[in-house]
Amino acid sequence: MAIDVKYLNKFISVTEKAAIGSSFFIGKKDKIAADQGAVDKMRSELNKIEMKGLVVIGEGEMDEAPMLYIGEKVGTNRGPLFDIALDPLEGTNFVANNLPNSYSMIAVTEKDNLFSAPDTYMEKIAIGPNLPKNLLDLDNPVEKNLNLLAKAKNKKLTDLTACVLQRPRHDKIVQSLNKLGVKIKFISDGDVAGVIAVGDKNSKIDIYLGIGGGPEGVLSAAALSCIGGQIQTRLVLDNEQKKRIDQFGIKNLKKKYNIDDMVKGDVIFCATAITDGLLVPGIQKKDDEFVTSTYALHKSSNTIKKVTNIHKG
Repeated sequence: MAIDVKYLNKFISVTEKAAIGSSFFIGKKDKIAADQGAVDKMRSELNKIEMKGLVVIGEGEMDEAPMLYIGEKVGTNRGPLFDIALDPLEGTNFVANNLPNSYSMIAVTEKDNLFSAPDTYMEKIAIGPNLPKNLLDLDNPVEKNLNLLAKAKNKKLTDLTACVLQRPRHDKIVQSLNKLGVKIKFISDGDVAGVIAVGDKNSKIDIYLGIGGGPEGVLSAAALSCIGGQIQTRLVLDNEQKKRIDQFGIKNLKKKYNIDDMVKGDVIFCATAITDGLLVPGIQKKDDEFVTSTYALHKSSNTIKKVTNIHKG
């Protein structure tokens, strides 16, 4: 089954409105207000859509409302059943401090086709399209993965660029990349855009690797499912999280997840930039108008496009 293409513009509107809602707080040093501005607009827009939507990846548990919480039902309660992963504001600090790479994001599948990843850390390794299937593996040393990638892309190691979240936990990865002479594109937050960049033809990033958020891993997989990239992930759990993992139906804590394990069937993915991002420019304010730019994907219709729209204030 495929999601009717008419829904693509509806979900583009969802992330556009959420991004505009957050944009009022750019540079205001208030990340909570920036997040709330996105959440309120996203919820309002979702509830206009003719669907029975269920948030399977959201901003928190039910008792943390008014965030869009896991298990929340959205839409008009008429129409098709959709599972939804969302991040109304990826990069709260970026908006608060007027830094690049903040987005409003959503991924949509038919019911039961999205992995409900717990809000934990996740190991990730991702590469773009047109490469041998299962080329890389999380259990390989960094050196082996980069050599395999260089060979598959017919590039020298020194011509490769890796995207890495700038965290002390990645020091060993960075040391290995430096030793190989691989270029590094550091990001300070917002690893969904970092992962997706491996599949963007205008990006110079060849590989993303490191540990980031679990929900963000599923959003990334949804996008790569549409553009033909590859991602492999594995949950990183502390002792307390291991006790709670049963509620997600996860038995094998060491399981490695590929795209097909996280996202099945047709997918819509939309990401509207709030501040300038790796994928598209941020919101431009002109008099009483907002100009939005959205990276929009729909798997079954082979849609990969960047959409610019003008909204009255």
